[in-house]
Amino acid sequence: MHIIGFIRDSLTSCDIMGIEGVLNGTCNYILTRMEESGYSYADVLEEAKELGLAESDPTYDVEGIDTACKLAILACSIFGMDVTYKDVETTGITNITPEAMTLAMEDGYTIKLIGEVRRERLKVAPRLVPKDSPLNVRGSLNVAAIETDIAKTITLVGRGAGPMETASAVLSDIIWLSRRWNS
Repeated sequence: MHIIGFIRDSLTSCDIMGIEGVLNGTCNYILTRMEESGYSYADVLEEAKELGLAESDPTYDVEGIDTACKLAILACSIFGMDVTYKDVETTGITNITPEAMTLAMEDGYTIKLIGEVRRERLKVAPRLVPKDSPLNVRGSLNVAAIETDIAKTITLVGRGAGPMETASAVLSDIIWLSRRWNS
């Protein structure tokens, strides 16, 4: 997903009020598999490592640091804020249990690691998300809901974990920056 480029190229007539979403495909995969299988966090984490969706040291992903870094980039790029990931209130997914997933499902929810950026709020934390919400993406997908004044909420969805997906995003960002630099 290329949130910054989309906002700068396609939403020029809108004021951006906030952005929230699932911004880490590894965490989303883990939480989805925990919900589907009833397996523990530790078991699903090992599965994600075997599939190449989690790194050998997944700390930055599962503790929410990767999402916090992305929020800081969005805050600086979209809202003109002067922040780093250390300014983001951050809670990861390591304490989510299969029992918590079951309780959420019984009440019509799922648990997702949600990143939220607004001028007055920078936060990453597991949250209950209604099953019918656009933020309820499965597997390693990412989703960003961009709240605007005119267009209301626009939702972007894309792959979020894996070596090809990461390489594609990095390459797209380099090309996007190169085109702006040379114009």
